[in-house]
Amino acid sequence: MSTPSATRNLRPGPVDVHAHVVLEDTFGTAGPHGPRLDEQAGVQEFHVGAYTLCGVRYRGSLFMDANLRIERMDVHGIAVQALSPNPLTYFHHVDASLAIDYCRRHNDSLAALVATHPDRFVGLAQLPAQDPDAACEELRRSVEELGLVGGYIGTDPGPRALDDAAFDQLWSTYVDLDVPVFVHPAPSGIDGPLRDFRLRRFDLDLILEFAYEESVAVAQLIFGGVLHRHPELDVCLSHGGGATGYVFGRMAKAAKKRPWASAEMRADGAFEALLNRLWFDIHVHADDSLALLKSHVNNDHLVFGTNFAGWDQQPGNVREEARAYTDNARKLLRAGRMQ
Repeated sequence: MSTPSATRNLRPGPVDVHAHVVLEDTFGTAGPHGPRLDEQAGVQEFHVGAYTLCGVRYRGSLFMDANLRIERMDVHGIAVQALSPNPLTYFHHVDASLAIDYCRRHNDSLAALVATHPDRFVGLAQLPAQDPDAACEELRRSVEELGLVGGYIGTDPGPRALDDAAFDQLWSTYVDLDVPVFVHPAPSGIDGPLRDFRLRRFDLDLILEFAYEESVAVAQLIFGGVLHRHPELDVCLSHGGGATGYVFGRMAKAAKKRPWASAEMRADGAFEALLNRLWFDIHVHADDSLALLKSHVNNDHLVFGTNFAGWDQQPGNVREEARAYTDNARKLLRAGRMQ
């Protein structure tokens, strides 16, 4: 395969796989859903449909300024970042034609951003998941024509669950292209239904709903047979897979005892083997949470993520903390074929 990414040399050193971007070229390209960025009395408001995010500075910050991002990466000792879509603008629940157009614009702009610092950035494509055929087409275009190194999908990809058979063609496309898929939640109620009005208080959508969604994604990928049907698929989940480390025992017990479990799933060690196939970023905020996760998953499939510049960016010495996960990240991103 000949792609722009095949000619790039990535800088050696720590890799951050959890770094969202906001792209100026995408504003106003999703019809009535925006997105739109306004500023009132020095406070920026980011609008997606009827949803408004206040108090997060996008324009004039490293979310949108590549040079500022590089400066901050150097301060923290991050050699390479995998740039990913903004979770507020997945648009998995809007009209498919709007999502397709938005994703194309997003991925074109992301590829242009990556090209400004090809040794420091790689890009992950946004996909119109509500239309699996279009998602396959956009993933292939993004990798083969734009040089992006994988794809992004939300935990709630439109009207279907992640294990729906309609997505098998998308998972097969990832395998055919030999690129990873990253799975990350979005707050509900932006472009789709609000699951629980209580989660709008105290940022519980970001704290609890994200963990719930990531845990559900793990269950769907394993219990729903996605990993069994696609043995070469590499899936990376954000924030340590939500509550996966904590509910591991209940998941493993269910795989053996519940009536929906397949014969293959009931075999000794089958659930554990499939869980070990998954990749997780370690953006979990507490040493004992990370220790619990490590006790149940494949430590060779753990990668470093910061949610760079986000409200919950991991503190500490990134150079040292990321060192143990650098080889894992480069393997997941297929960095060896770029050098």
